[in-house]
Amino acid sequence: MDIVLNSRHCELKDSFRAHAEEKLARLEKHDHRVIRVEVEVEKERNPRQADRSVRVQLTAFTKGPVVRAEACAEDKLAALDQALDRMAAQMRRAADRKRVHRGRHTPVSVGRALAAAEAMSADGAAVDGEDADAERRVGPIAVVGDGPLVVREKTHRATPMTLDQALYEMELVGHDFFLFVDKESERPSVVYRRRGYDYGVIALDVD
Repeated sequence: MDIVLNSRHCELKDSFRAHAEEKLARLEKHDHRVIRVEVEVEKERNPRQADRSVRVQLTAFTKGPVVRAEACAEDKLAALDQALDRMAAQMRRAADRKRVHRGRHTPVSVGRALAAAEAMSADGAAVDGEDADAERRVGPIAVVGDGPLVVREKTHRATPMTLDQALYEMELVGHDFFLFVDKESERPSVVYRRRGYDYGVIALDVD
């Protein structure tokens, strides 16, 4: 397994490189298909964020989907250890999901998910009646007016995949949802985590 280390606004000493290589080698016991792991270490220059001044992002390239995890801490070693723990947990969850993705753990169908969404709308769960000038919260930011406030935008290449593949990749990136193009219906869809190993699916009908 190859390990590539990069840094921004900081210097990586040989002792840190040796520690990273020793720790990252343990990932192979969770996924023997790991080919390369890229480690990006970034130092935050804002003195107000001293307790989160170092961000470490790990990206593992395997023979399957890419696995990504990150963490922030006051020093490089702590951030690396936290990111590594998260990546190992994601790999374990993905392996566990393969074993339990049957019977009652099968994801909610697109039809059921959409029916539930329509029922919520019919019951008045929508927020159409809210005061347009009322203050709302978008994360830590107060927003007044129509919004929404876009604070980040990303574009990804999409290869159509099955629902099972989407669930697997969601576990590997450690998110509670995953946007994909359904291979069968060819519709943009989102699979999301509900409770435990229960999942839901929402799809868009572009027509």
